Amino acid sequence: MSLKLSHLPSRQIIKPVYPRSPSSIDPNNPPWPAYRGYHEYSFAYATMGQRLPTILGKAIEDVVVTLNQEYDEERIVDLVHCIERMEDLMRELQEQAKLRPIIDDGEADVALWNKLIAKYFHGKTFMNAPWLFAEAYKYRRLQECFSVSKYWKNYDVFFRQKCDTFSRSHDAVFELSMRFAEPFKLKDGLSLEEKTEAERLMFIELTQICLWGNSTDLSLLINMTEEQIRSLQSTGGENLAATEKNILGNHMQRLWETVLTLRQNTGGRIDFVLDNAGFELYCDCVYADFLIQSGLAKEIRFHGKRYPWFVSDVTKKDWEWLLNSMVYGHLFPKASEEEKESLRRLGQRWKQYEKEGKWIYEQHPFWCTGFTFWELHNEAPDLFLHLSRSDLVIFKGDLNHRKLTYDCAAPPSTEFEIAIGPMASAAGAPRVCSLRTIKSDVVVGLGPDGDELAEKLDKEEPGWKISGKYAVVLLSEGRPGEKVVFT
Repeated sequence: MSLKLSHLPSRQIIKPVYPRSPSSIDPNNPPWPAYRGYHEYSFAYATMGQRLPTILGKAIEDVVVTLNQEYDEERIVDLVHCIERMEDLMRELQEQAKLRPIIDDGEADVALWNKLIAKYFHGKTFMNAPWLFAEAYKYRRLQECFSVSKYWKNYDVFFRQKCDTFSRSHDAVFELSMRFAEPFKLKDGLSLEEKTEAERLMFIELTQICLWGNSTDLSLLINMTEEQIRSLQSTGGENLAATEKNILGNHMQRLWETVLTLRQNTGGRIDFVLDNAGFELYCDCVYADFLIQSGLAKEIRFHGKRYPWFVSDVTKKDWEWLLNSMVYGHLFPKASEEEKESLRRLGQRWKQYEKEGKWIYEQHPFWCTGFTFWELHNEAPDLFLHLSRSDLVIFKGDLNHRKLTYDCAAPPSTEFEIAIGPMASAAGAPRVCSLRTIKSDVVVGLGPDGDELAEKLDKEEPGWKISGKYAVVLLSEGRPGEKVVFT
């Protein structure tokens, strides 16, 4: 028996309202629609289907090289098992398998990962889970391939590649070291206004160097030539002037006014949530060196990852390698003695900052979880409280920006403070700056005309969101000084 419903209203298409209300937001349902691996229109599709298997394949090749250099049977057998686990992960990626729990390998993040999988992603696959979570999960599983072994728990499958981005960056490395080896000093006879303007101009240029240093992302540079990498790393003044027009959301003047206020209050603490090792980390340190020398900051805290993450993210090993290689290494055989000495002096000064407590390197388990930074307040209250005591937190790079903004399809005109949610609105939230070269779909903070600008670029430059040609420098004032409250 069937009923005729000819006198009832016609069926309607009910479209969800975005952004979602705070109570309906969760890791599988961001404020705006999530990018997922099966979305052919997004970079998620190419990443999950092509880039991640390619990266994993190259990682397996690298481990085989290590295997062939071993002679101890127990270590060889142990590493063979690591390779077998990597090959299992490759099959799961290619077959779009369901996400399984993380094996308890003693890491502090296991419970957080498995809570996420059980609560929000049970039955989800690499392709239909939100792209950000699925990609992070792949790197956590890669870490597990080694962390459950006996002899290879601390093996960094990407370490050689990260070192190469620095050693292959001869021109850009010495362009900076020859300028900054000696302590920063303004010309004599300048008025206070002239000194401040000279510092402002240097701050703007160094901010751009720090920003565009993020172009060197190993997960995107897998097949690039040295000439192409040198082009990305060009730090000359003319190049910076030409690229400033490509900063689509540009709060650099506000950023300068923020750090200038810190100095007027006798200096403050600035935190860097780091992105890539190698050349980008080197640029970050040049920038941090200037902040210390100019008195714009008294203390810099650098936040890295506890283990290899997204190919090129900074670990403690990468941090120590850079500083020690600058002082003691022989990475640049074609460099002149003057160039080598400039690099040594720079490295020695940075190591002295560490000894004096002016530079502090830290690594919290939360940075290597599948949570976005919208959940930092609730899932890592100790870290949120720690960051709330900072005068400015600078998030470097594309991945950190994706985590700040929930990596979802927010309109480009969305204000940065809205896009980062609790990292701007929670009581005690610090000032937050995102220095990001655009290399993935999410784009916010482009101003009232941002939607029209994005549509124009979509038509004129397809692929502009992943080219690394454009960038944003965005600042949130947060709610510093307010008492942090946890519910």
